[in-house]
Amino acid sequence: MHRWFSKNIKHYLMLAPFFVLFAVFFIYPILSGFYISFNKWDSVHPAQFVGLTNYINVIKSANFSKSFLNLIKYVGLTIPINILVAFGLAVLVNSFKGVWSNIFRSAYFLPTMMPLFLAASIWRWLYAPDVGFINVILGRFGIDSVGWLTNPKIMIFSLIIVDVWISAGFNMIILLTGLKNIPDVYYDAAKVDGANKFQEIFYITIPQLEPILFLVIVYGFISALQVFDAPWLLTTSSYTAYGGRSQALMFPVMDLMGRAFSGLKFGPASAYGFILTTFIMVLTSIQFALRKRNQA
Repeated sequence: MHRWFSKNIKHYLMLAPFFVLFAVFFIYPILSGFYISFNKWDSVHPAQFVGLTNYINVIKSANFSKSFLNLIKYVGLTIPINILVAFGLAVLVNSFKGVWSNIFRSAYFLPTMMPLFLAASIWRWLYAPDVGFINVILGRFGIDSVGWLTNPKIMIFSLIIVDVWISAGFNMIILLTGLKNIPDVYYDAAKVDGANKFQEIFYITIPQLEPILFLVIVYGFISALQVFDAPWLLTTSSYTAYGGRSQALMFPVMDLMGRAFSGLKFGPASAYGFILTTFIMVLTSIQFALRKRNQA
């Protein structure tokens, strides 16, 4: 044992910095947050143990229900729309050859590379009530100005448009990689059998892309459940006022941040974080379980 350890000690020493950083920046914050979630603590006064009170109060709060209802609506709409747009773009770009393929691929991927603050600023201008580009165009056709970011009934759809515009390019690149790896012999055989383009997509492309589509869906699902930056910037939120009019764009992470930094309620905020993390883990596990059952 001693000889084996002496022989491999250099390997452990090479891995030591990683494990130290992993413990300091990952393990410790999780354990610390879990401890704080059972305490009343404002970073000024000593922590007071309150048990499950923070969890109960968070779940009972009106903001919690509102934010999760908004989240369910957002996830249910943005995931399928995002996947459909990304898939359509991937098929379109894959149909081009040579330099045109590179041009369109770069153009569609550009919004993904853009800083989110800049993207939100662009869309705030596009959505502006009076001088916004979209409302100006609508006015040319005699249509009244639309409150894209002020009408609670349509604010969620305004956010989804922005989200798809930003993230569809990233998903397109992943799907395009999968399309490039599908052997041409499948399509050649389908053409011999008289299959049209739509039949090729439904009976060849989609089945061949199933593992990649699942990856894109899971990644988009997890990202959507943690939505924060886009609605925060679009509604010019602060820690004391967030979510826009009628809190139509309030989501769990925004509510968590508001609790933590507006009232220094780090106990409830930590409890909120673990509730959200558990929610994400459960739903993601269900997705993997359903896929495994379908493959059985």
